[in-house]
Amino acid sequence: MYISLAPYLNVAPVLGLGISLMKEKIYIGVAWPYANGSLHLGHIAGCYLPADIFARFHRMQGNDVLMVSGSDEHGTPVTITAEKEKISPQEVVNRYNAEQTKNMNDFGISFDLFTRTTTDNHCHVVQDIFKTLYDKKHIYEKEVESFYCHQCKRFLPDRYLEGSCPYCNHEHARGDQCDECGQLLDPIDLVDVRCKLCEGTPELQNTTHLFFALSHFEQSLTDWMADKDYWKASVIKFTKNWVKEGLHDRAITRDMSWGIPVPLNGFEDKRIYVWFDAVIGYLAASKEWAQRNGTPEKWKEWWENNKAKHYYFLAKDNIPFHTIIWPSILMGYDEKLQLAFDIPANEYLRIEGEQFSKSKGIGVWVPDIVKHFDVDAVRYYLSINMPENKDANWDWQDFVIKNNDELVGTYGNLIHRVISFTEKNYGVIPKPGPFEKIDEELLSEIKKTVKDVQESLVHCSFKQGLKQIMSLAKKGNIYFNEKEPWKDVKTDKDHCATTLYICFQLINALSILLASYLPFSSEKVWNMIGNNGSVHQSHWDEALKTVQVGYELAKPKPLFKKLILEDIMVTEDPFAKLDLRVAEIIEVKDHPNADKLYLAHINIGDKGKRVIVAGLKNHYTPEELTGKKIVVVTNLEPATIRGVKSTAMLLAATDSDGVVSLLHPQDSSPGETVYADGIEPKPADVLSFDDFQNISMIINGNGEAVYASKTLKTSSNTIISDKNVKEGAKIK
Repeated sequence: MYISLAPYLNVAPVLGLGISLMKEKIYIGVAWPYANGSLHLGHIAGCYLPADIFARFHRMQGNDVLMVSGSDEHGTPVTITAEKEKISPQEVVNRYNAEQTKNMNDFGISFDLFTRTTTDNHCHVVQDIFKTLYDKKHIYEKEVESFYCHQCKRFLPDRYLEGSCPYCNHEHARGDQCDECGQLLDPIDLVDVRCKLCEGTPELQNTTHLFFALSHFEQSLTDWMADKDYWKASVIKFTKNWVKEGLHDRAITRDMSWGIPVPLNGFEDKRIYVWFDAVIGYLAASKEWAQRNGTPEKWKEWWENNKAKHYYFLAKDNIPFHTIIWPSILMGYDEKLQLAFDIPANEYLRIEGEQFSKSKGIGVWVPDIVKHFDVDAVRYYLSINMPENKDANWDWQDFVIKNNDELVGTYGNLIHRVISFTEKNYGVIPKPGPFEKIDEELLSEIKKTVKDVQESLVHCSFKQGLKQIMSLAKKGNIYFNEKEPWKDVKTDKDHCATTLYICFQLINALSILLASYLPFSSEKVWNMIGNNGSVHQSHWDEALKTVQVGYELAKPKPLFKKLILEDIMVTEDPFAKLDLRVAEIIEVKDHPNADKLYLAHINIGDKGKRVIVAGLKNHYTPEELTGKKIVVVTNLEPATIRGVKSTAMLLAATDSDGVVSLLHPQDSSPGETVYADGIEPKPADVLSFDDFQNISMIINGNGEAVYASKTLKTSSNTIISDKNVKEGAKIK
């Protein structure tokens, strides 16, 4: 006898779950990462992952979502990197925009558009807003004192200045902001100020800049925030304190040549300040998205619609830019444009108590982690450990425990045991018989959890939502154990079928509930149980639909893998894994099986003597190589090349003209360690060639070998160089 699920999984009407049938316009703006380095997990946990969970959830609610961001490419971090590497800022941003775009895709961050601030569209929108604010007298000229470095012979933008924070005494506060306490700063606020380029002490001199009159919007901001009691306590407190202390007008130009030109005569030698430029990216990206989709006016459906809800996702150091500066710009520019509905800023993700930092090389780097781990496993740990209301810590041991006990042991095990047991004993999703109380209780729990998780995600409580889902998965395991289908299948196969059917209802619900958190594995589960199409194109209420009885099951593969702590420690910069040494070539012979290869016998000091295969015949004679000092990778996995085992690899630079040249360690001794300035070597026992290929080293304008703007040196402090190739030559 078949009993309808309608009383338990009531999907008609949809309002039974409190889900609105009216489409909402949801705009999601996500903080723009500087294009001067790789993303780390602090970036992901701080804003990109919560934004993605929220966007995926609202799409499944049937709402119209527009989520945008892009690389912030006009900041001084970019020019600092370019100057260190002796390359152009454009080369820096091209490199990191490509990497960041790939990383977002790899991590499953589902942007409608991830763009950049060096587009013509962005420049046009920024200049239009600038001119409008200037015409409305919200931007004005003012002579000010600015720090001038006599040694560098230039006025210094704020990011070229460093000193102690006057609020928290953090010793490495920037000229515009202290990352430790989040306070926005004026360069003159810094204590013991110094030039980041030469470490010298700059002095104040007069210069003329344009200022944005934040003070004009003090009352408007106060009125706007009056009903924002649903914001996070930290966000509202931080913002109200700022306004209460009185808003100070803020310089909107800076002395530099990289950035968006000021659209006014007399300011040709200055550029628009990045704090103004970057936040305008939210509007500019929306317009670019509309243009790319052939509907140039469609952006207005989110921006000129007073029923649209705007959400901004960012880390706490970005709060004032989104609660004070960006709203003020919008108020001054066009009152028709929508202000934020909510700004659910996260706290920091730390590692071993320290804040993740590009400049200090502290972090777990996204390009590295997506290569070594299941992305959904990382997304799970970041979600269950999300720094929503206080700083959280990335802990490798805890990551392993939560992966093994929760993701594998609770959720993955439930999916695998149910599907594999059913496939083995029935081959299909079986038809149920009458329901018992225990069956009804689990069905009711499914319905309750779907509603509870929806409520959590609507209010951006992502950690709570995931805990509710995992609680349901645990109850599913308890149900399976209590029903003991492995016994029933031998004595009462119809009763067993009911148990398994209920379990498939649970799996169906879990695939919908977890789709926002674990997009890759949820897609697999959705299709494993007979659903067509993508789970991400499904509606939220399909969590409560009846599963397809009779669907032929395939033998499942485990969704996740257990981890071993000792195998996964990747906190260091990828470069730290290299064991680079100075070596001397003592003899060169022709390769017996290849016309273009040499066999080079090398001495690596305390690392002993080795034989390497080198493809240098078209570039060096044996006489030129013999006695030459070189740099080699000693811990690269051995490779057999045309029948000869090569047990190390020499490093050479190749430029755009095809010139190949060996790195020159000067008079350093064989066996000396080669390191990147500021990165402590922690060599892996064996490094894969793929890992090595992902470490990008180049020759800068001074002929120095650099990695991530850090100069390569030997343990005797000799700089590794190569004057024979052009600037930008790649080292491999």
